[in-house]
Amino acid sequence: MHKILLILLFPLTCLAQPKTFSESKKLADQIYFDNKTELYCGCSYQGKQINLKSCGYIPRKNQQRASRVEWEHVVPAAVFGKQLQCWQKGKRKGCVKNDPKYNLIEADLHNLIPVIGEVNADRNDFQYAWLPEKPTKYGQCQTVIDFKKRKMMPRKEVRGIVARISLYMYDRYNLKLSKQDRQLFEAWSKTYPVTQWEKTRNQRTACIMGWGNDYVSRVSLSMCKSNQTP
Repeated sequence: MHKILLILLFPLTCLAQPKTFSESKKLADQIYFDNKTELYCGCSYQGKQINLKSCGYIPRKNQQRASRVEWEHVVPAAVFGKQLQCWQKGKRKGCVKNDPKYNLIEADLHNLIPVIGEVNADRNDFQYAWLPEKPTKYGQCQTVIDFKKRKMMPRKEVRGIVARISLYMYDRYNLKLSKQDRQLFEAWSKTYPVTQWEKTRNQRTACIMGWGNDYVSRVSLSMCKSNQTP
């Protein structure tokens, strides 16, 4: 029974923790191998190709980037990078080249989600926030981006997910988080409870990283040791 459950949760043996963002992107696909849905709009995808019709997405202005899936940092690289000395000397490129700690934070798979490339570009390094505006920029996609305020509000189905990832990242890496933002994330986490997919994703990610996100669920690393068939 345990072996059958293991295969459903994660079809591979425990893998080495990625040390760079490039390594983590290659491993991320294995976490989502049976759930090919990007988060911000709910579009399905195959390979790197987004099925825009599956969620009624209409490109805002970049058709090419709207048609591909990209791996988004829930807590943006600029947010945690600016809290490290390397960012002052060379921003992201300087951190990638000179700071192993930055690379490990950037490679944390708990912080990566698949999204439409155009929305990833538009989000930039904007923080999440509650926004009163109605979603109008991407067809039927319910995510809202306010370029003037430099804020983003994800669709309600994923607000709990991004909140729990954010709380995990700020806590694990001792990042500075405003009281207002923490209250928002805690409110979203409470309003939008953990889903079964989140728990599955957390377990699979733990099999690679070596630890889970406690804001989501407890994980069992013993379930990562074998991929033998029953």
